[in-house]
Amino acid sequence: MDVTPEITRDNIRNLVNNNQRADGRALDEYREINIETGVIPKAEGSALCKLGGTKVIVGIKPSVGEPFPDTPDVGVLMTNCELLPMADPSFEPGPPSLESIELARVVDRGIRESEMVNLNELCIEEGKHVWILFIDLHVIDNCGNLFDCASLAVNAALKSCKLPKASVVDDEIVYDEEETFDVPLNHNVALSTFVKIGDEMVLDPSLDEERVLSARLSVGITEEGSICSMQKGGDEPITKDDLFAAVKTALNKNDEILANLNFE
Repeated sequence: MDVTPEITRDNIRNLVNNNQRADGRALDEYREINIETGVIPKAEGSALCKLGGTKVIVGIKPSVGEPFPDTPDVGVLMTNCELLPMADPSFEPGPPSLESIELARVVDRGIRESEMVNLNELCIEEGKHVWILFIDLHVIDNCGNLFDCASLAVNAALKSCKLPKASVVDDEIVYDEEETFDVPLNHNVALSTFVKIGDEMVLDPSLDEERVLSARLSVGITEEGSICSMQKGGDEPITKDDLFAAVKTALNKNDEILANLNFE
């Protein structure tokens, strides 16, 4: 048995049981959030989000392609995630891991189910040509709570994304690089992620806190206060009271989180 991790686990649990955390935060307090856009010059939209020591960079590359047959007049979102080995010793190179797939899907679900992006306005020619937005997430430093950090980075990248005006001439796509438009957005969306430690639901977990969790819950909420997504993780169940407490806290924190996206 590795004695140090066991000591660390006991220390974290004891602190949480006394409504304390190792970094001095309250159980419902976020670390400092910093967002910078335009960090990838060759991407049409990009952002770097820092949540405490956690850092996620997002780039968006648009392309024109065919729509899905069942949605001929709707644009397409494709979200992928890469966990860079330099970000965490547990991340390994190779095919996408379960962790990277879950991260991409949870962030994608929050965007998609909230209808954050007005995909109907990304149609160029019904049944033939629509904008496809490839959203690439790269974790460059994992200090806990990748879900919320990645979600904010994607929001910021989408807000900064510019698309060239495109038209169809003789069944060919013609781009006007001099005339661009913003990705049509209906609203912003934030994820609030909690971990259960002992009997408490702890917001914005650090990496050490994630390592001792019994359960995890991510709640996606639009700026209008509508719940649009949830994701449960961890091996143990959460109670109805845990769920309601987490949702109440997420709703109370939503304006605070989304205020970080108030930039030009």
